[in-house]
Amino acid sequence: MDLRNAPEASLDDIFEKQILDADGLRRALTRIAHEILERNGGAHDLILVGMRSRGAPLAHRLSSLISQFEGTAVPVGELDITMFRDDLELRITRPAIQPTVIPRDLTGTTVVLVDDVLYTGRTVRAAMDALLSFGRARQIQLAVIVDRGHRELPIRADYVGKNLPTARHELVEVRLREVDGTDEVVLLSHPRSGTNQA
Repeated sequence: MDLRNAPEASLDDIFEKQILDADGLRRALTRIAHEILERNGGAHDLILVGMRSRGAPLAHRLSSLISQFEGTAVPVGELDITMFRDDLELRITRPAIQPTVIPRDLTGTTVVLVDDVLYTGRTVRAAMDALLSFGRARQIQLAVIVDRGHRELPIRADYVGKNLPTARHELVEVRLREVDGTDEVVLLSHPRSGTNQA
């Protein structure tokens, strides 16, 4: 939910605070790329799968960084988890389904799921369910730019750009040049609004 489109919110009521600028986001991605390589002993049998929509460009950026460090191309997949969400029947309108592209059978590979914000954990659970139809990965790891807390499921990220304590009425927005025309992470706050981040 975009607080700027919330019916009960006016633009004057919304507070925006920048958490990471473009350089901060770049540094976070660079650190995550190094941590992925260190934990997995290189890029062998590694596949990055970005969760649509902003996880996909983040996965491509991480792949590019890892390729620079290792000289090895890392396959990237893009995953739409719409039909696996546990709140699908609760939504007033059906969200548009985007294509899922997985470059190879995942059996025996290490999959790094990539997303922008980790919140309740329900989106990640849906993503793991979706991945099962593409093979039995040896291991699934999770990389996120922001962990904002408020978990409802026992899920944690292996790689985190920034841990950011938040209130439930706040929204963390990761803006990317591929989607939004700019790179930054901001915290939006409106006291009467909820969010649908998961």
